[in-house]
Amino acid sequence: MATQSEPRAVFLTGSLMRHVTRMSLTTSIGLMAIFAVDFVDMIFISMLGNDALAAAVGYAGTLLFFTNSINVGLSIAAGALVAKELGAGRSEQARQYATSVAILGILVGFTVSVIALFNLPFFLSLLGAEGEVLRLAARYITIILPTMWVMALAMTGMAVLRAHGDARRSMQATIYGGVVNAVLDPILIFAVGLGLDGAAIASVIARIFILVAAVRPALRVHRGFARPSLIQVVSDLGPVRAIAIPAVLTNVATPIGNAIVIREVAQFGTDAVAGMAVIGRLTPVAFSVVFALSGAIGPIVGQNFGAGQYDRVKDAFLAGVKFTAVYVCLMAATLFLLRAPIADLFQAQGETRALIYLFCGPLALASFFNGVIFVANASFNNLGHPVYSTWVNWGRHTLGTWPFAVAGAYIAGAPGVLIGQALGGVIFAVICWVLVRRVVSTLAVPQPADPFAGQTRLQALFGRRGW
Repeated sequence: MATQSEPRAVFLTGSLMRHVTRMSLTTSIGLMAIFAVDFVDMIFISMLGNDALAAAVGYAGTLLFFTNSINVGLSIAAGALVAKELGAGRSEQARQYATSVAILGILVGFTVSVIALFNLPFFLSLLGAEGEVLRLAARYITIILPTMWVMALAMTGMAVLRAHGDARRSMQATIYGGVVNAVLDPILIFAVGLGLDGAAIASVIARIFILVAAVRPALRVHRGFARPSLIQVVSDLGPVRAIAIPAVLTNVATPIGNAIVIREVAQFGTDAVAGMAVIGRLTPVAFSVVFALSGAIGPIVGQNFGAGQYDRVKDAFLAGVKFTAVYVCLMAATLFLLRAPIADLFQAQGETRALIYLFCGPLALASFFNGVIFVANASFNNLGHPVYSTWVNWGRHTLGTWPFAVAGAYIAGAPGVLIGQALGGVIFAVICWVLVRRVVSTLAVPQPADPFAGQTRLQALFGRRGW
């Protein structure tokens, strides 16, 4: 039976490493369920024996990643605001923030979907897709994209659950969606004979299951949402946009960087793009724990920040970095040992196999630096400095990607693109470390509720406060 007890901040006491480990592993299991289904999708599509289908999924995945990054940014705002209010003992305000972000997510989801659907050929051509590959990618996206608002609401629900320390139910929501997708994939792709369309339809149904499984416990167990009110949404717009806009911009940078990499790889042929598509599915499966760190450590930092426990905030960041180092070393060794079976699973040959071997080799260790960036960005978002995340991520995925990818392509072809991308990550991880030390050193200074307070619109956009 659902409980209706008053929400409490659970991360203010206890071992921070234990909190980080539990939240990261639990959150990552849910993420892995979704990413594993994408991975299986690619296996099934590869079985159809058409390289154009695999390439189409690669291009479609890049564009869908862009739209999903908007949802991730909004959910970051929900998690940061709710966790901070819970840490400060203001549970009613936490509910209001969660509701406001959910409504904004639905509105943004509808708007972005309409704009993207009317401009699909243009966006896909920018990525380098053309001919039959472009047509297939557009068809795949057209089926999935209208459910963007569904994922916006679902991800807000999961962020609210994590903010309350309930990583288990957040994990269960994604697992339910992953199981539904995994069951429907072979049925719709092969048994019904829908092929690529079947994979897209399975994803749509899975999204609906995730929505129900995330929002229901957030409402019934934690009373995480308030009654919807347009007046309240307008009232909350200031503090919500203070985190949501930089967070959305931060996450949009990631698919921009991926698009740059795919465009550079595309010049080396369909085999190279297919190899990138496989790596794109393999990366989140192997390093789901690293990807989960942003959502896992955010509530820990946010609750302690709201409660004024600044020493625990600093220690939480260090615990996140240590945890990342241990996990990446273990997973990199595993990938190296399994590189041949992984390549054989996709029947990879030539350039495709070379890229998979490169990723499963020493290059996997570069994920540590990505993990440092994820932990730092979560800290910035929850400590009232979301603009730092924006600058770091855009820098990492533009200046830290494009020149290195171009130089790598010139020197070593398609493998050089991946090596160059990894090198850029090292540089920006160091920048993140320096910025986090600076932010933590100023935590004793009282922070305004709205990080944009006292700034002009131009200053707020470009983040002059604190620089």
